[in-house]
Amino acid sequence: MEDKKTIFNYISQLFAIYGIVIAIFVAINLIVGNEAGSVSTLFALGSNGLSTKTLIELFVLVVIVTIDDNVFHTDLLIKNMSLIVRNILFFAVILVTIIVFAVVFGWFPLDNVLSWIGFIVSFSVCAVFSAILMRLEENAENKKMQEALNRLKK
Repeated sequence: MEDKKTIFNYISQLFAIYGIVIAIFVAINLIVGNEAGSVSTLFALGSNGLSTKTLIELFVLVVIVTIDDNVFHTDLLIKNMSLIVRNILFFAVILVTIIVFAVVFGWFPLDNVLSWIGFIVSFSVCAVFSAILMRLEENAENKKMQEALNRLKK
C-alpha cells in the first residue's frame, strides 16, 4: 500500500531528479563544453558553466518528468494498466518532451543526423538503465511485502 503523499514528497522528488540532471550536465559540460558550445544552446557558455536559460529549461523538463512519473508509476490516475505499458508510455512522453525541447530551444541542430543518433542512443541507454532500476526497486518492494505477509500469517 502506498503512503499518502504530500506536496513535499513531490517537491523532494522534483529536486532530487533536478540535482541528478544538473550533475550529469555539469560532467558533460566539463568534458565537451567548449566543443559543444557552438553547436548546442545547452552548452552556450562552453566549459565555463551552464546558463540560467539552460538551467530553467532543464528545470521545466524535470517538472514534466516528475508529473509523468507520478501519472504512470502510481495509482493516482491509472489503476488498471500493466507495468510494461506504463513504462512504455512513461518513456514515450519523456522522449516526445525532449524532442520538443530540442526543437524549441535549439538543444542541437535539427539537420545534424549525428546529433539525433547520439540523442536516441543516449536516451535508449538511459531508458534501459532506468527501467532496470525500477524493476529492481519493484522486486525489492515485493520481497519486503511478501516477508511482511509471511510474518503476518505466522
